[in-house]
Order: sequence, then structure tokens, then C-alpha cells
Amino acid sequence: MKPTSATNIVDNYRPEVDGLRALAVIGVIIGHFDQDILPSGFLGVDMFFVISGYVITQSLYRSNSRTLTEFLAGFYERRIKRLVPALVLCVLVTSLLICLFNPNPNTSLKTGFFALFGLSNIYLFDQATDYFGTAAKLNVFTHTWSLGVEEQFYLLFPFLLWFAGIGHVYQAHKRSAVILIAVLTVISLAAFIILSHTNQPAAYFLMPPRFWELSAGALLFLALYQRQPRELTFLSAHLPIVVTAAIIAIFLMPEALSVYTTPALVILTVLLIASLRQQTSAYALFAHPITVHIGLISYSLYLWHWSVLSLSRWTIGIDWWSVPFQIALIVVLAEGSYRYLEKPLRHAQWSVSRLKTIGVGLTTLASAGLALVLLGGVPGVRLYTGTHPQLAAVGIESLTDVYVMPDRQSSWRGEDCILSENREIGKVIPIDGCTLGDFDSAERRILVLGNSFSASFTQAFDELVLNDDYAVTIASAWATPPVPEVPHIGVRSKVIDYYWEAVAPVLISSLREGDWVFLVSDMARFSPPQPTLASQESLAQLEIGLIRLSDELAQRGIRLAILHGIPFTREAMCEPVIASRQWFAPFGGPCFYYTKEQTLERRMPLDSRLAALEQTGRLRVVDLMDVFCPGDICSYHDADGVLLYRDSHSHPSVEAVRLAAPHIRRLLVEIQ
Repeated sequence: MKPTSATNIVDNYRPEVDGLRALAVIGVIIGHFDQDILPSGFLGVDMFFVISGYVITQSLYRSNSRTLTEFLAGFYERRIKRLVPALVLCVLVTSLLICLFNPNPNTSLKTGFFALFGLSNIYLFDQATDYFGTAAKLNVFTHTWSLGVEEQFYLLFPFLLWFAGIGHVYQAHKRSAVILIAVLTVISLAAFIILSHTNQPAAYFLMPPRFWELSAGALLFLALYQRQPRELTFLSAHLPIVVTAAIIAIFLMPEALSVYTTPALVILTVLLIASLRQQTSAYALFAHPITVHIGLISYSLYLWHWSVLSLSRWTIGIDWWSVPFQIALIVVLAEGSYRYLEKPLRHAQWSVSRLKTIGVGLTTLASAGLALVLLGGVPGVRLYTGTHPQLAAVGIESLTDVYVMPDRQSSWRGEDCILSENREIGKVIPIDGCTLGDFDSAERRILVLGNSFSASFTQAFDELVLNDDYAVTIASAWATPPVPEVPHIGVRSKVIDYYWEAVAPVLISSLREGDWVFLVSDMARFSPPQPTLASQESLAQLEIGLIRLSDELAQRGIRLAILHGIPFTREAMCEPVIASRQWFAPFGGPCFYYTKEQTLERRMPLDSRLAALEQTGRLRVVDLMDVFCPGDICSYHDADGVLLYRDSHSHPSVEAVRLAAPHIRRLLVEIQ
């Protein structure tokens, strides 16, 4: 059997490549509906990257421009006409809808704003977002991170090709381009592998560690261009089906293996594009009109599917009965966007010149960005239609609120007492501005150290200060582990080092015999759903750190206490708004809660370590499980309907820490 010519394969439209987009987007959508069905379906995005690199290189290679300006203007005109209309429509409609259901939509609106300009991946990285976490799933624009990666690639890649001699009227030999891109690909892949172990959010969200996936597609095009393929053999005829089956198998593998499955998926996608030939069964599948059409609308499907799923989580939830309706809505929105907006405007003439077309696109993006600013930032512009949670403070931003004691004799000054980013290295935490009570004259002092959870407990110490003559100093470092021995990788690693090496020792040095150091942090990382070697290692590191700290403190007669793990409501797919009764969530919303029995069983390894240390007299364990889970189900409410959490990250509410205050006082005062 004779295959089609190489020129047809690489120069002309390849419907089977659009068919590959269909496989990618279906994997992504299924995985986002239910990760248990397709744990690594999100790797469909990596397929998109390879395909984009291939198609973009094909487009640029055939440019034949006379000047760099002409080369870039033609490329960016096509990109703007391809991407902007559907993106603007989706962002505006979704932003409007989330404002109806979320009284504090700023995180979503900011992500949407940055998405318009191809920067949402950087914003999400800066927020250290866990793509698979609850907060990410409630952000209606989390998925736009991949658009940011592609758009930043588009800013860089045309320059690389042009200066390597590709895109000119007189094409240079492609060898220099291949060498340059290959070198950058190796560097990028190395960065991806290293960062996957040392700074996973950077490996996931940022363009440089993702460059190699797009450039793999580019190298594939350059390798295939004007190559004469051999006649089909039994192996080459059946290889695409085997590769397709391998891709599906990777979609079924655990998400935790992504550092291995991502490169494998990229290699398989390259093999699939390279091996697809007419007159093979795989080609018939991927070039089938239905498959091709799904691929053609894949951009709109990708945009709208997350909007529908995220908004569903804010309202009716995602259940067996709702899935058919949600799938239908995704398809209708994507089909309408493609047919009536994306396709017509892609082929329409926006202006008499390419530069003016680019200007129209940028003006449209700026106008949409202004609309989002008005939705989120103008006083009086509030579209929320539900009831507000009955809480003294709502949202992560409330953790930095200034707190003034009831006697107005002292206050905790919020931002002054927190280290939140690396640029704050060198910042001094003032004892006088971060202490409740009189630090100098108090009978006893408590130094509260920890991550953002420590800031959420600010209102738990009133009675200790007013009635027991204690002074409580609270100094927080966002995302810090309970002790420095536990690895702290991520965007705040340097400021966390500074916190433990410079800030905490200075504050501890001001304590006297009989005082307390109280460690207050989120302990969920030490109790994963399934124990692993990594979690066991983290527990061992925690124990080592607590022994070291308690020994150091004991030499000066200072006592150590630590907050035990509270229920795993970070995983509940919940927010205070969703946990409250709302008209738009008639079925109770999507909140998923563990039972008390499940919670206690899951934290048993942590419990045994802390109990052993407590029995030796090294520390006191402050266990608030009965406060945060008074019944059989560990929900967002207690038996009296009090909301126990202020946000989706399971930071305790002011009301909850006031309920916890007597328990804390009894352990730190009455038990000596």
C-alpha cells in the first residue's frame, strides 16, 4: 500500500490532527468531571501542547515574509482572531454568573482578568494554587493556565524561528533551527523534572518548564518536512492503534505519577502524529467527520467545560443525574461559540491592515478587562443573589485583618505580623504590634508560630489575656511547615527559611521560664488519604523537628504545645457560602464531608507520633477535634449551626476559635 506523500502530510490540512485534539479534550473533560474515572485525564492538555507546537511551526514555516514585522504581524493577527473572541465571551459570561453565586468572587475575577492577557498561569503560580485542590475547582478560571503557557510560548517562539532563518522569503537551512530548539527542549525538560521534585507549582504552571512539550511538536514538524515516508508495513499500519491505546492507559494512571507520565504522553503524542497515515484504521478513526468536528470545537469545549463544572460546584453540584445535562450544556455552549463567533470572526476581515486588526484585538481584551475590574472593584457593584454567611470574617483575605482586644489596650496588626512572600525577607515582626496583652508585664507569655492557621486563631486568646494575665504574640509565615525540618518547597521557600532562621529565634529569645511556644499549622499534609513513603518520611521529619525544638526550649524552661490536625474540610469541595442554605443550591451544594470515624482513622499515624511525644513530656497536644467535629459527620457547621470555617482552605472561623478558646486555655493554663 502506498501512503500519501510527505508533502500532503506536512504541508496541507491534516484532519487527523484535529481528531487528536478530540482525544485530548475528551480526556481533559472526563478527568475534570470525575478524577476517579480518569485520574490523569488532565494530561490531555499536554497533548494539546504538542499539537500546538506542530501546527504553529507549520504555519510559521510557510510564512515567506520579507521582514520581521511582516512575519510577526501575520502570526499575531492569526492568533488574535483565533483565540480572542471565544475567550472574551467565555470570561465575561462566566464572570457575570459567578458574581451571582459568590459574594467574594475576586479570586476568580482576578484569574479571569489575567487570563485575558495570557498571564493567569503566573497569577495561579503566585497564589501557589494546587490545580487538584478544592480552591482551584471553585475558581471558574483555573483552567486558563494552559492558555497562558501557550500564549507566552507564542511571544517567544516566532523570534527563535526567524533568527534561526525560518519564515523568510529565502528560507535558510532548517538545521540551525533544529539545533536551537533541541537545545532549549533539553534544558526545559530538565527544568520540568527538577522542579517537579523541588517546586511542583512552578513545574506545572510556568512556561519555561513547559516549553519542551510545545517544542516537541515543533521538532516533529521540522523532522517530517519534505521527508518521503516509506511504504506501510504491518508495524507502521498498526503502530498508531497501539500508541492510542497507550495514551488511554496513561490517562488511567494515578495523578501522582505525572512526573513520569507527562514525558511518556508527550513522546506517544509525537509518535502518533508521525505515524498516522491514510488507509490505516487509526487514520479512519481520527479523520472521521465526528472526531474531526470535536477537534475543531475543542478550544471552545475546553473554555466552557470548566465554567460549567465550576459553576455547578457552586450551585447544584455534580452528580450522576446532573452529568447528562452538564455535558449537553457544555456541548451547546461550545458549538454555539464555535459556529456563531469563533469560526466567522476567524475568517472575517477585522480591519484593512494586520496591525489594526491586532489593535482591535488588544482593545477588545482591554475592554473586557475593564468590565472585570468594575465587577470586582467598584463599590456598590455587587450582583450576589444569595444570603451571606453569618460570620465575623469571611475569606482568606480576612486573615490579615487587624484585631483589637475588647479592652482596647492592645491589638494584633495583621500584615505587620505576617511573612507572605519572598520579598519580605528582612522584615522585622514587631513584638509590640503583634502581641495581645502587655508583653513586658504579663505573668506568662505565649508565642504562636505557624502558617496561615496561626493567624486564624488570633481571637482565641481573649480570656488568657484579660483574666489570666497572659501576653500572646502571633507571628505567621504563609505555607510554613510546623518545624523547619519538614521540607518547604514552593514559591515561599526563601521567606520560610528566613522565618525559621531569623524571625522565630529572635521571638523565642524574648521568652522566659514558664512561657509557651504554641505551634499552630494546618496538619493535613501529614495525614494523606492513603499513607505513602513520602508521608511517613514527613512524619519522621516532624518528629525530629519537634524533639529538637522541645529540647532547645526545655533548656530555658520554656514549654511547647502543638495544635493537632483538625477535620479534612479542605477536601470538602466547600465554601462558607456553599455550606449555607442558598436558593441556587437546592440540593445542599457539592460539599463532601468525612465522618468522624474516617477522620480519626486517617490521622491515626500523626496521632500516634504526637501522643508518644506527649507521653515523654516533651510537648502538650492541643486537640480540638470535638470542637470542629462534634457529631458523627465533620461538616462546616457545629450542632448549633455555627459555621466553623471562613474559606475553602479550612481556616477556622472567628466563631470556631472562640468555641475552641476554653479548650486551649485549659491545656495551657490549668494543666501545668
